[in-house]
Amino acid sequence: MGSQMIQIIILAAIALFLILRLRSVLGTREGFEKPQETAAPLPQRRAERPFEVIEGGSVDPDIADVVDPASPTGQALAEMKRVDRSFSVSDFSHGARAAYEMIVMAYENGDLDTLRRFLSPEVYQPFEAAIAARNAKGYSVEASFAGVREVKLIEARYDAASHEGDVTMRFTGELSSVVRDPEGRIVEGAPGELKQQRDVWTFSRDMTSDNPNWQLSGTGG
Repeated sequence: MGSQMIQIIILAAIALFLILRLRSVLGTREGFEKPQETAAPLPQRRAERPFEVIEGGSVDPDIADVVDPASPTGQALAEMKRVDRSFSVSDFSHGARAAYEMIVMAYENGDLDTLRRFLSPEVYQPFEAAIAARNAKGYSVEASFAGVREVKLIEARYDAASHEGDVTMRFTGELSSVVRDPEGRIVEGAPGELKQQRDVWTFSRDMTSDNPNWQLSGTGG
């Protein structure tokens, strides 16, 4: 053989030796192989949600904007919202403002039908008696409602046994009212004169009822 052929045979033998050594160290790959594990992706952080009523969760601004959520009143309001998902403190306050004007003017005008709809029987009776006494004297009333200067929620209670929610509001309203006797003489008030009227009223409702209307169940000054 030539020297070149001898070198080729020697190199081939060395290569075969290296291949056999690698197979003995690394082994062979046969059949199903488990894929290489990769680190699990971290869970995406959820976007911040607006505050809402969450059982055992974060503060509800609908309550926090009015009272301390940790106070008895705040807890009562939260329980009302848990029982009646449609209840909103903000909406209730707007409705109470409208109800205040409606009830005040119904009393001034002697509108018993409206009072009967929005007042509990216990509150309706003294309103009816006052109107009856006024009518018995032949008095007439000229009244004009100027507006509400203040609406403030001051207390709330919830009775889990009866499901009744009570919300007490303080109102300061402005109105003009002139009372005249049968001869037209003024016995109370003055034309165009505004007077402030401050009232503390309690509204009540069964929070499990399908009827969304609240009734005036208590009055104070």
